[in-house]
Amino acid sequence: MAATFRRRLRRGAASTAVAALVLAALTASQSPAGAKNTAAKGPEPTPADTPIDGGAAYYTDLPPLNSPVPPRGSNDPRPDGDSIVTGPAQAGIPATVLAAYKKAESEIRAADPGCRLPWQLLAGIGKVESGQARGGAVDAEGTTLQPILGPQLNGHGFARITDTDGGRYDGDRTHDRAVGPMQFIPSTWSQGGPAGTGWGADGNGDGKKDPNNVFDAALAAGTYLCAGGRNLSVQQDLDSAVLGYNHSEEYLRTVLSWFAFYRTGSYEVPDGKGVLPAHRPGANGTRDHANGRTDGRTGHGRGTGDTAGNRPHPGRTKPDGPAKPGGSGDGHTGSHTPGGDHTPGTPGTPGTPQTPGGKPTPTPKPPTKPTTPASPTALQQAGDQDLTTTAGTDFTTKPQVRAVDAAGKPVAGVPVRFTLPGTTDARFPGGATTAIVTTGKDGLATAPTLHAGDKTGDFTLRATAVGRTAPAVDIKATVKAKPAPKVDLLTRTSDKELTATAGHAFAEDAVEIKATYQGKIAAGVPITATMITDDPDHPVQNDKGPYFKDPQATGDNKDKPLRTLTGLTTDADGLLKLPKIYTDTHPGTFLLRLTTPNGTTLTLKLKIAAPAKTA
Repeated sequence: MAATFRRRLRRGAASTAVAALVLAALTASQSPAGAKNTAAKGPEPTPADTPIDGGAAYYTDLPPLNSPVPPRGSNDPRPDGDSIVTGPAQAGIPATVLAAYKKAESEIRAADPGCRLPWQLLAGIGKVESGQARGGAVDAEGTTLQPILGPQLNGHGFARITDTDGGRYDGDRTHDRAVGPMQFIPSTWSQGGPAGTGWGADGNGDGKKDPNNVFDAALAAGTYLCAGGRNLSVQQDLDSAVLGYNHSEEYLRTVLSWFAFYRTGSYEVPDGKGVLPAHRPGANGTRDHANGRTDGRTGHGRGTGDTAGNRPHPGRTKPDGPAKPGGSGDGHTGSHTPGGDHTPGTPGTPGTPQTPGGKPTPTPKPPTKPTTPASPTALQQAGDQDLTTTAGTDFTTKPQVRAVDAAGKPVAGVPVRFTLPGTTDARFPGGATTAIVTTGKDGLATAPTLHAGDKTGDFTLRATAVGRTAPAVDIKATVKAKPAPKVDLLTRTSDKELTATAGHAFAEDAVEIKATYQGKIAAGVPITATMITDDPDHPVQNDKGPYFKDPQATGDNKDKPLRTLTGLTTDADGLLKLPKIYTDTHPGTFLLRLTTPNGTTLTLKLKIAAPAKTA
């Protein structure tokens, strides 16, 4: 993956020449072969490992240290009537944006419970990527009032991604730009993902996948974060997911800081009233107040926050210690003059907070990452093993397996993938054919509710320990046919006599019947039509007289007489029109019997006249 880096331009003591050397070194680092002349190249396909946001700019404001509580107001009004708030008000999330995050969490929990996606992670990414959709500037459907576009990804300070969507999403026909509240680039939205069909999603059920809609974008982001069987309660998977969104260690630290902050508490604010990022770099690297991310943003901004060392971390409910005055406001070494610019320091190095006496505060130790769970040696089917239901209904028993080690003890933290075969139309929630669930303390992994389709019969569901060598387990399931609707009366809709001449067919749609039960329409009733003999005691299938043709037959068999026809069903009005009835050379009166599964019958007379004699 092309190296991504913090795209901040700073003015101060550093000379233009030094800045040029730094930019040249960073540009060269984007290719294993060193610096190359990219201007001479033609359009290039988007790399398969391109980050979700294309490695574009992001806001670097950090959350405050105090616990999130509703604000009481601000004494720092902005010219446009809003307020720049760097205190607890930052815990407020615009109502529609918050609803989108929670809805995405709910849908993904149902489809992929093993991922354990918390909505606060989506909120952390949304804060860093777009300032929560510019403080909640969305309409009632969740679509941004104005486009939120990143800088042109033309290789100047950012990745180089030539146009992939003809300007459909970003309005740019030369290069791509990150789009919407979650800042997807067009290629990841419409062409990414394991199937190459894009990460785009329809989160609000309007039949469209729109990166400018916060419901669609939040569901798409959550789906990406959970991809590949990730369990986001495992630190390694969490880090990997966030870095895949933007491959920058600082981006990871910033998102996780907001994630931890929102987990300690948050509250809903009206749309359009969310706290906006306090600063962003201007066109020349100067800092200015920003009304959220714009289509001309050139870098990242960081408000007056504390250093990374005192910032909350995932899993902690309180910061490591109180803020100390005198620290660097943006996490970089170097000085800061109020109202002016930062003196260039070392990018990526957290500033060291100072006490009033000038002594540095000890840097807190990073949180310990969870240990890798023990490897299971086997998966065992658990729970009720009778997985049977009728077509079109949910299985009352959920597929379940237990992961155990060599001693037979349960193993927790093992991701288990449940996979449906192509021979069934049964599906997990959301129409999914796979589901990944992580085993709990008891070693159990329980699949989501399984819904049977219309196809009946047996099928085998397979459970596999993801990334482990334990043998897979096959789980058998059965879908039975729906009980046939009850019928107590079959009648013909016409009283016209059924007649034909030997060697000729009866009229088209000559026979139409109606099925009812207790006077009400009986829809979906299977009916069998049989040409029978006239033996009143033991009627059997006739071997002469009228007949049907098999609609599925081909070749020499397509005209072969068929005197018992199955697969007929009454429609929504309880009606059934029989296929065309043909005759052979035998004249006479013949019988057609129609039978339902519960034994209701109707017998019709078919009269066949001898052909007229020729002179």
